[in-house]
Amino acid sequence: MIKEFCAENFTQIPLAIENGANRIELCDNLSVGGTTPSYGVIKNTIEYCKDYSVPIMTMIRPRGGDFEYSIQEGIIMENDIEQAIELGTDGVVLGCLTSENKIDRVLMETLLKKCKHVEVTFHMAFDEIAKEDQFDEMEWLIHHHVTRILTHGGSAGDIFHNQDRLNELISHAKGRIEILPGGGVTHENVTELAQKINTDQFHGTKIVDY
Repeated sequence: MIKEFCAENFTQIPLAIENGANRIELCDNLSVGGTTPSYGVIKNTIEYCKDYSVPIMTMIRPRGGDFEYSIQEGIIMENDIEQAIELGTDGVVLGCLTSENKIDRVLMETLLKKCKHVEVTFHMAFDEIAKEDQFDEMEWLIHHHVTRILTHGGSAGDIFHNQDRLNELISHAKGRIEILPGGGVTHENVTELAQKINTDQFHGTKIVDY
């Protein structure tokens, strides 16, 4: 099982790896859902984790709040992607929506052009997309070679409440894109969740006991 530990800066990472984290989502400002970490944090984390063969997924998000970004914020995200890749990140985590809560295809295409040769996770902005639109939007992500979707299975309810929807998304994906359940996953419930949700990877800030 892949246990993706959502880390706010470097501090918790050594102990998280020691206790079973085998992929890291690196963020800052988890109080607003995560933003892009600093140059120094990215560099230090990548250098440390390479010794343990633990891949790093770097958050690319210029601010908290909604996922509708201005032209200038898009440029910031392009620059941050370039920097993270130069530092050796294994992947990036991002998500851009329109005011109608559909994927911002123009901005996403621009950003994805910067992401060659690294993995891309479309983050929980996906949960803001209307349920009836999610399958179509997933098809767009598949067509554009996005690696995985991080999702809670809905904008409300705990992850057990959303397990049926998560399995519907996994079934629709048919192995063409990974579905990464997150939000409320802990080291205490991940084994039970793995028996109920048809995936071998989970994400959380408490997915390992550190």
